[in-house]
Amino acid sequence: MFIPASVPDARGKFGPYGGQFVPETLMPALAGLTAAYESACRDPDFVAEFQHLLRTYVGRPSPISHARRLSAALGGAQIYFKREDLNHTGAHKINNALGQALLAQRMGKRRIVAETGAGQHGVGTATACALLGLECIVYMGSVDMARQQPNVLRMKLLGASVRSVESGSKTLKDAINEAIRDWVTNVETTHYLLGSVLGPHPYPLMVRDFQSVIGQEARQQILAETGRLPDVVIACVGGGSNALGIFHAFRDDEQVALIGVEAGGAGISSGKHAARFADLAISRVGVLHGTKSFVMQTPDGQIRETHSISAGLDYPSVGPEHAWLRDQERAGYTYATDAEALAAFQTLCRTEGIIPALESSHAVAEAIKRAPSMRPDQIILVNLSGRGDKDLDTVMQALDKV
Repeated sequence: MFIPASVPDARGKFGPYGGQFVPETLMPALAGLTAAYESACRDPDFVAEFQHLLRTYVGRPSPISHARRLSAALGGAQIYFKREDLNHTGAHKINNALGQALLAQRMGKRRIVAETGAGQHGVGTATACALLGLECIVYMGSVDMARQQPNVLRMKLLGASVRSVESGSKTLKDAINEAIRDWVTNVETTHYLLGSVLGPHPYPLMVRDFQSVIGQEARQQILAETGRLPDVVIACVGGGSNALGIFHAFRDDEQVALIGVEAGGAGISSGKHAARFADLAISRVGVLHGTKSFVMQTPDGQIRETHSISAGLDYPSVGPEHAWLRDQERAGYTYATDAEALAAFQTLCRTEGIIPALESSHAVAEAIKRAPSMRPDQIILVNLSGRGDKDLDTVMQALDKV
């Protein structure tokens, strides 16, 4: 099921990044989670149940689609989309949510806490908990609740308790803070179902592995469809789970460029963005939410507030494996602004009949930039991480201001 890797090491370190930076009270829980995960990966019954649910409940494999009209309009490379938007619940998040929920059930943990920004991880977690009969509590910043109302309703319909977070910037960072506080308080009975490749070990490894099905499928599909590997693989990067999910299967194919696209917000010079790698004047190595990676900070080390039109990319740090891939020069990182993502959103709607999530639209924007300078026989593979139903109010409000 999972591709063996030399990183992270036994301590959860990706070079200088990753690790476990948590209160002492959580160390036994992390040790237990690590042991349970390693045992589950070796258990054919667990693997079979997970794969069975991916096929029969999530609807995998998700297809790849050749964006013929978009490719022709741009006059360069052929663009293909890995269609995670067609999964049950409408995004890649369900892959990891199901995997961790099964693991929690295996550990005898019947109470699940989670965080969510764009709402898709919350919906995926609520869905998995409903399927398995687990109690579900989802923390969500009040700002994100206001701009993602459809997903808030979906979580409640699925039986989850959605708890509004009013502290800090009232977005994803603050939701994670509250979920961790809950976990620390209720660690004996509760599993924290973290939604991205963040947090203390084993979360960055575990979430990547549960999402690696994306890249495994995409690699086989693009070879079957075109007879060759893509020249470029592009994915948006908030915490970075959808990106690592598709990157991992291509990591050892040096001829395949891996490109992560961060949230450029109102532009780098404005300071209102979430582009950790693009603005190293304010982003430096630090610890946030139990892991070491690049973190947007003030001069005295306080966490900076971020901004993105997409709730799911609105986070001040990035998964430690992304920092390691950048150091190794195996993956490159760029950004798309709110305006570029919004334009890409509209372009994809009109050329291909696909309404993408605003998070995914950042990756689409990069493909639109790159394709014209590439040859028609070259291939760009974009991970379309989710669909845009949840973003329609945000998009309409943004367009009204144009």
